[in-house]
Amino acid sequence: MTLSEAEDAIFERLIDARIDPSFSLEVAEFNSQRVSIGGAVRNPGVVPVGMTPVYLDEVLASVGGLSLNDDNFAVIRIYRDGSHYQIPTSELYSDQSLQRVRLVGGDSLFVDTAYDFERAQAYFEEIIARAEYTRTARANAIRELEVEVSIRRGALEESRQNFRDRVEFGAAGDEYVYIAGEVNQPGRFPLPFESRAVLADALFDAGGWSQSTGNPSQIYLLRAQTSSAYLSGVTAYRLDGSNAANLVLATRLELRPGDVVFVAEQPVTRWTRVIDQITPSIINLGAVAVN
Repeated sequence: MTLSEAEDAIFERLIDARIDPSFSLEVAEFNSQRVSIGGAVRNPGVVPVGMTPVYLDEVLASVGGLSLNDDNFAVIRIYRDGSHYQIPTSELYSDQSLQRVRLVGGDSLFVDTAYDFERAQAYFEEIIARAEYTRTARANAIRELEVEVSIRRGALEESRQNFRDRVEFGAAGDEYVYIAGEVNQPGRFPLPFESRAVLADALFDAGGWSQSTGNPSQIYLLRAQTSSAYLSGVTAYRLDGSNAANLVLATRLELRPGDVVFVAEQPVTRWTRVIDQITPSIINLGAVAVN
C-alpha cells in the first residue's frame, strides 16, 4: 500500500465513522523492508531497512560479523530481483568501496565458505518462497478488507437512502425547535438530520430579533424536563444579547427537539401596545359623548 492509498483508506474510515477527516500521515519508519542474511555469520537472520540507507558492512556487523576460520576463503553471495552477485571476502576487506555496497529491502545474502552454490541457491529459494507467501497473504487480507468496506459502505448508503425516502414520503417525523416572541419570522426551525444545531442557528434562521420591538437582553431558551410521559418542569436559559460578546454563547448552546426560543418585548413596546389597544376605546367614548 502506498502512502496515498493509506491516506485514502483512513479518510474513508473517518467519514464512515462521522469523524472530522483532518489528519496528516507521514512515514516514520519502514518495518516491512528487510534484508535476510544466512550462511557463515554468527547470528543469521533479518535486518530491517529503515529511512536511512543500509550498507553491506553495517548488515554484517548487525549479525555479529563473519564466522570464519583463518584459512577459510568465503564468498558473499547477494541475490537481488532475480540477479546473483558475489563478493570474495578477501576483496571485501581490501576494497573499502565493496564494504559500502548499499543494500535494499528484499535483498538476500548468503556467506558461502565451501563454494556450495546449491546450498546458497536453496537458501535464496526459501527466502523467495517466504516472501511470495507473505505477499499472497497480504493481498488476500487486502481483498477481504475491501469487500468488507464495500459491504459496509453499501449498507450505510442504503440506510441513508431509506431515510431520505421516508422523509420524502412523510414517513419520518421531523424534529423542530419553536421560535416565538419579538423575532422577524416566528415559526418552527427544523433540526438538521444527523447534525448539530445551536441557538444562533435558530435565531438567525428566523431573521434575528426585531430591532424596533425586540429586547435582545431577554432571549430565552425554554426546555421541558420530562419524566416518562409527563412534564415535570421547564428549564429556562437566558441570554443577554445586548452585550455582543455574549452572542458567542449562542454558538455553543446546542438545541434539542421541542425547545422553545423566545425573545421578549422591550418595555416601551409593551406600553405602546397598551396605548394602541385603549386608544380606539377612548375615541369611541368621545364620539358617543359628542353625539
